[in-house]
Amino acid sequence: MDKMIELVVQEPLRVNALDTVFQLELPQCYIAAGFIRNLVWVHLHQFEQSTPLNDVDVDESDANQCLAYEAKLKQFIPQLNWQVRNQAIMHVRNNDAPYLSSLDAMGHWPEKETAVAIRQTAKGQYECISAFGIESLFALQVTHNQLSPREVFDERVETKGWLAKWPLLRVV
Repeated sequence: MDKMIELVVQEPLRVNALDTVFQLELPQCYIAAGFIRNLVWVHLHQFEQSTPLNDVDVDESDANQCLAYEAKLKQFIPQLNWQVRNQAIMHVRNNDAPYLSSLDAMGHWPEKETAVAIRQTAKGQYECISAFGIESLFALQVTHNQLSPREVFDERVETKGWLAKWPLLRVV
């Protein structure tokens, strides 16, 4: 996890995003998915510049406040497409049993390498979590999660164009 933190702190926009979320003083609030996954893939492909952040997925525990927090974040950094969701209740949309936590919810995402998240815990201090570990992410793999329909995984790989953007990736 230290390597992911090392990569993130080299990116001023990502540090700013983490600091902005931290200032909202939300407990257990992480930025997840492509925020880290894409950065790792860019690094491993030795691209000189990061790919644009299509969206910034923020996990917030209070489902009733998600839209309000999203609006606040857009005020602070309007160039980012903030998406604040309560992952613990996404089981309703996914027709799953209730998730026990954000980490448990991430364990149901379609591909294992996306199930990574980071949060700022104090000024200049960060914590990373992952539902499946980070070995396959750093091995440039895209792995189907058996808890998610294969069709959803295949569609995401295709529509997101990952294999074209990052030609060293392998679907496992």
